[in-house]
Amino acid sequence: MTSRRVAIVTQFPVDPESPRGGVEAVSVNLVRALAKHEDLDIHVVTLQRNLGGPRQIQWEGATLHCLPRGEGSELAYATGLGRMQVGEALGRLKPDVIHSHDTYGLMVKGIPVPRVFTIHGFIYGDTLVSGQKFAWFRSQIWRRVETAGWADQPHIISISPYVRERLAGIFLGTIHDIDNPISEDYFGMARQEQPGTIFSAAAICPRKNTLVLVKAAGLLARRGIDVRLRLAGPVTDEAYGALVQREIADSLGDRAVLLGQIRTPQIRQELARASVFTLVSLEENSPMGIEEAMAAGVPVVTSNRCGMPYMVRNGESGFLVDPHNAEDVAVRMEMLLGDDKLRSAASLKGIDIARDRFHPDRVAERTRQVYDEACQSRRGRSKKRIERGAATP
Repeated sequence: MTSRRVAIVTQFPVDPESPRGGVEAVSVNLVRALAKHEDLDIHVVTLQRNLGGPRQIQWEGATLHCLPRGEGSELAYATGLGRMQVGEALGRLKPDVIHSHDTYGLMVKGIPVPRVFTIHGFIYGDTLVSGQKFAWFRSQIWRRVETAGWADQPHIISISPYVRERLAGIFLGTIHDIDNPISEDYFGMARQEQPGTIFSAAAICPRKNTLVLVKAAGLLARRGIDVRLRLAGPVTDEAYGALVQREIADSLGDRAVLLGQIRTPQIRQELARASVFTLVSLEENSPMGIEEAMAAGVPVVTSNRCGMPYMVRNGESGFLVDPHNAEDVAVRMEMLLGDDKLRSAASLKGIDIARDRFHPDRVAERTRQVYDEACQSRRGRSKKRIERGAATP
């Protein structure tokens, strides 16, 4: 059997059981699932901080090529030294197809190898709602860079119709609709629900809108509902984190727990105990937390904007809410917490959706079909060039 060498160029965690952010989590799940295919030779090229030098590691049937990540902003590094490091590594690997993710797409721009690119987020959109200094100006810089990067990609994997909509009029290649994969460990989990428990897994920052969630839980507590709020995720904006802690002290007290950054097994433990999963972000494409909650059978309350309405069926697997309206969030959480039949129906619907769309084996099979198409279309273009007497790059 002829093996196809695939280079997955992406963020990859030092500890695969503790990914930081959605891109790292997706990379772990996708690599593990693709490596099950005996006709694929999976290599991961990634940049990691605090490395003394390049390292090569065997993991779950794949080979990890870890390159030392130096200092510098994300944009400058992706278009400068990072691009050089990744290009040299790919030159040694000689892959049959390159699958890049997120900002790594900028590092493989123009390489004459069949390429696939997965967009995980719109950095310019995230920057705009980040609450950081000069957010609008920085957002416009990212918009120009990202737009140029998308236009160069021959094949893009869209993880949400929201992504496809944003590419209209910009991208001229082939778009493939494939959801993010989650770990198969979230399917078939034993539930040990603790009534009144609301769980959320997201960084504490303005974009994730944590403050509104805390205020909504506080409204439930003032109404006499025995609610418990458990927040997993690092504080990435200290000033905003202080506001969240002040609101917790004023409205929830010991009913709320800040868990900080926790590992994947702990996330599953929290979901097993949760009655509701809530995420009211202002900007998201396809949050992993929602997928994991649905697979685990936890009803979801989430924002009615960006990519989230394409994940949750309003009134069936959970509810969509106005992320700026704490009362709206509170009402929907109260409906689920107070109605066992509604919660059970939402749980079953979420599991059905997740198994069809987010199971890693299904996502891996759909992804390898894109690799096949990318390689076939590349061969077709090369043949046409030869027939016209042009040199093949």
